[in-house]
Amino acid sequence: MKYIVDIAGQRLVVEFDGTHVSVDGDKMSATLESIDGTPVRLLRVGDTVHRVLAKRDGARGQYALDVDGWQFRAEAHDERTRAIRDLADASRASAGPSPLVAPMPGLVVRVMVAAGDEVAAGQGLVVVEAMKMENELRAAVAARVTAVRAVAGTAVDKGAVLVELAAL
Repeated sequence: MKYIVDIAGQRLVVEFDGTHVSVDGDKMSATLESIDGTPVRLLRVGDTVHRVLAKRDGARGQYALDVDGWQFRAEAHDERTRAIRDLADASRASAGPSPLVAPMPGLVVRVMVAAGDEVAAGQGLVVVEAMKMENELRAAVAARVTAVRAVAGTAVDKGAVLVELAAL
């Protein structure tokens, strides 16, 4: 079974088949055993054994974990549930325009705005080359440019903030 787990500010893809666990692609042998009459479980990863106590904590998929005396809060959902929740979170209205972010890794070819500029919805802001194609990234809404972080000729990673925007 594949789960998307948010813990300690990090999102992990965890797959467990009963004898092996894969965390973000790193596969290792693992078993989870209950201790009769207690809420405690023993998690064996390779040759290491961890004492785990997991309690539901709030909404579905949220847990309070105690692992070897260390406390964590975690949220774990299957792929479908996580995708639905992410879509619901994304559809909530924000307080202002979202920053322009790189949709994929690439090379900044051109920056067409400067801090202080007012831009219209659909106006081109930055051109990024990715997979041998130039992609003009446009403003989703009318806004004011508050900061330009993109620099022509530099590489950017997926999700990098290129232009920060504020409401007019």
